[in-house]
Amino acid sequence: MEVIVQLDPGSRQLELFGPSDSHLRQLRRSLGVTITARQYNLIISGADSNVSQAADVVDRMQKHLLKHRQLTSDDVAGFIEQGTQSAAPDNGEAVTVYSKKVVEPSTGGQLKYIETMLSNDITFCTGPAGTGKTYLAVAVAVSMLKKRQIRRIVLARPAVEAGEKLGFLPGDIQAKVNPYLRPLFDALEDMMDFAQMRKFMELDIIEIIPLAFMRGRTLNEAAIICDEAQNTSGLQMLMVLTRLGHGSKMIITGDRDPPPDQGHRRRRAESARHRAAPARAEHRARVQEETGIAQTGTAGRGIVRPRRSSRRRLAPIPIWL
Repeated sequence: MEVIVQLDPGSRQLELFGPSDSHLRQLRRSLGVTITARQYNLIISGADSNVSQAADVVDRMQKHLLKHRQLTSDDVAGFIEQGTQSAAPDNGEAVTVYSKKVVEPSTGGQLKYIETMLSNDITFCTGPAGTGKTYLAVAVAVSMLKKRQIRRIVLARPAVEAGEKLGFLPGDIQAKVNPYLRPLFDALEDMMDFAQMRKFMELDIIEIIPLAFMRGRTLNEAAIICDEAQNTSGLQMLMVLTRLGHGSKMIITGDRDPPPDQGHRRRRAESARHRAAPARAEHRARVQEETGIAQTGTAGRGIVRPRRSSRRRLAPIPIWL
């Protein structure tokens, strides 16, 4: 068996391979494989199980080097001893992106969220603000693009104001919708540098659009993220779900509870939720039977924003008009 492992162009190969390729020799001796370096590729050949484990160890080594800025022979030996179960790159423990960082889950709910996204075609995630719903979805999409598992990323969001009416905005269509899509830009800018993000957007590899612009499209080999889905109607959600094409992955995120200051929306949502409880239970059972579709959630105790900016702590503060 022969496997070609693609190395990160931004990785430091001298540190990865070790002094005089000592880390590669350590892998060869321990796992009984042949490793050949060709520019940004490592060609690993040998027995099937050993080649798979060697490829997993190399991926683990790259992630460790990105996070800790150094890699020792003891680290390599530890990765080899841990075996394939803990070294598998797709187990949701860490997500590599284009910037020199590794995105790791902070809570058990986030770990389950990442594992669900990686193992299903359609993922629904609900949870309060600040639990990493959008950030982790963008990280998984960027990681899949980096590994060439998809060809493009489509980020969509309803153009809904936060309570106040802004009226008509100046500029072309891109300038008009840009303020509504800014949260997606913020998450994306943390995954890659600005020049690379701008290049991908010019080539339509990354597309950030309002939800209304998705009608009539079929998106193949793409990661599609629909953010703030609680602001969509039933027909809009049906339109989004039917955009999924071959080889694509879709992630729907939203918060079931309206903000505390929108009491009428909260009461209306609670009333509608109570009336729709039987149908919702039937729908949940049907979704669980479907393969490739999953639903998960991030709990309020998993909020990763600063403690003072938590909605739960800000809710008692009176709003003066």
